[in-house]
This record gives sequence, C-alpha cells and structure tokens, in this order.
Amino acid sequence: MAPPIRFPRPLRPGDRVAVTAPSAGVVGPSAARIEFCLDWLRGRGYDVVEGECLHGGGLTSAPAEQRAAELTRMLADPDIHCVVPPWGGETAIDMVDLLDWDALADAEPTWLVGYSDLSTLLVPITTRLGWATLHGDNLADTPYAVPDGLLHWLDLAGGPGPFMQRDSGLVATWVRFEEDPQATAWKHVGEGGWEVQGGGALDVTGRLIGGCTETVANLAGTPYGDVRAWAEALDGPTIVYVEACEEHAVNTCRYLHSLRLAGWFDRAAAVLVGRTNAPDHPEMTQREAVLDALGRLDLPIVWDLEIGHVPPHLPLVNGALARVVVDGDTREITQTLA
Repeated sequence: MAPPIRFPRPLRPGDRVAVTAPSAGVVGPSAARIEFCLDWLRGRGYDVVEGECLHGGGLTSAPAEQRAAELTRMLADPDIHCVVPPWGGETAIDMVDLLDWDALADAEPTWLVGYSDLSTLLVPITTRLGWATLHGDNLADTPYAVPDGLLHWLDLAGGPGPFMQRDSGLVATWVRFEEDPQATAWKHVGEGGWEVQGGGALDVTGRLIGGCTETVANLAGTPYGDVRAWAEALDGPTIVYVEACEEHAVNTCRYLHSLRLAGWFDRAAAVLVGRTNAPDHPEMTQREAVLDALGRLDLPIVWDLEIGHVPPHLPLVNGALARVVVDGDTREITQTLA
C-alpha cells in the first residue's frame, strides 16, 4: 500500500538548498548560466551548496552510483530543505534502483524540484515514499520572471497554500546561454490557451501525478512507476499530467499506451496535457497520439497547459490535491498541500 502524502515543510530564506545533477552535468558555455542561477538563489537569502556531481561532461555528470549516493545524502540530510538540478538530461533511470530507499523512508521529506528527466525521480519518490515532489523549473530556468497568472516554484515550496494559478495565455522560449547567460525574461513567441477536448466545461478534483512521457513511460510496469497501486491506496481520484519533450507523435502514442496499460489512468478524473513543440509524424499529430492512447478511456482531456518543454512553466506538486476548472473565461488550477 502506498504511504500517505507527506509534504516537506515550507522553504524559507536562510534554508539550505542543494544543487546536484542526477542526470546531465554542467560543462562548457552552460557553466556561466548556472553560476548566475546559483547567485540568484543566494541573492534571495538561501544557503546554496553545490554537490560534487554538479559539474561533469558526457551523458551524465558522474557514474550512477555516485549520483545516487549524493542525491540520497542530500535528501536525507535534515539541514537541507530543497534539492534542485541544473536541468534534466537523458538517463536518470540508471540510478533509480541505486537510491537508498530505506534511508529515505526514515528521513523527513525534502523538496525535490525539477522536470524533464527529473520526472524519472519525482514519480517514484512520491509513489514509493509518499513525499510530495515539485514538477517545476530546473535551476537554469529559476531566475526567469513569472508571467501574470502563474506562480514561481519557490512560491509553492515556500508557503502553505492553497495555490491558485490560471492560464497565462503566453507561449515563450528560452534565451540561449551564449546570447545572455543572465537572462531573466522569456522570449515571447505567441499566445495560447487551455482547452477541453471536444469543447464544453470541466470542474474536477484529484491528486496530481505525472511528468515527461519520454521518461516516465520507462518506469511503467516497474516498482518505481506503480501509479496504479499508489492511486488505489489514495482516498479519491487522481489527475494525471503528461507532456512530450521531443519525440515524434508515434513514439508519444507508444509511451501513453504503455502508461495506460500500466494503470496510470485507472483512477484519473482528468488528464492534463502540456503544450509541446515535439514533431508530428507524417501519419499522426501529437494530439492524435494522445487521443489514440487515451481517447478510449472516456476521460476529460485538457490541452496546452504550461507544464512542459514549452515555457513559461506552471509548477505542479505531485501528491497535492488539485481542482481544475475550465469554463468559459475561467481556466485555473488550485493546489492544496494537504
């Protein structure tokens, strides 16, 4: 049976924030951006410490055993109240079974923040330990100003809630590190908005869980991605969110079928789909991929939320009780950390 949801205590200025790279490390031109982001956090009063696995080239920052040991140590350290990576990467799955799960089960929950490949760690830490985790900006994006309607991940980690966010209407992109390593404003590239599949209104409540399809689908059917068992142990429905990074639509379709077959949507009240720039396939669009896999479930689907690889970012807390309302001009999500 899944443990009850445990929320880390609110993060406050003066608290220690640890930075490590469970996936890709910091090397080359990106180092200037990360130094700026570390200083940005320090300038807001946080005691920022850097892990030995932060820097390093190659596919990952360090061997899997070393990355797992450092992340375990940081999450179990009572003097560390938040852990954030520089960014995602490719193969954090290689360390999932190397974390010291017994040590973490005995520890007080610590905020783990990130998205993309970090979804590979956020999901099992929530479903196996019962810790709430924060699907929000990685460190490299943390200094970006938050547009009207959204909240910063520090807001969610730092307060009791409830936290209401609404459709920002903004479609943006990043400033290249080489162009300006100290950028704090997104590049505005267009407008967009949430919409319910088939039209109409929606008002649902459930516990949040989800992440990047390319990474979390590889957890399906393993002890580290048993969302079905976690959901069955909860007192009420779930709301599952998914977002595609870069795979073409046929692969997105495969990933979502895998999650469906693993029971990820068995207790879902709705599915939230992040806006994506991932390519369509000649025979299938990204939306058609979602509908091919999930349309048969007769679940409400909400499109184009700011929850993935198209900024800005709407932070979501895995394990939070969320109410999603899309009705006319009202497009909002409210998260309660309880």
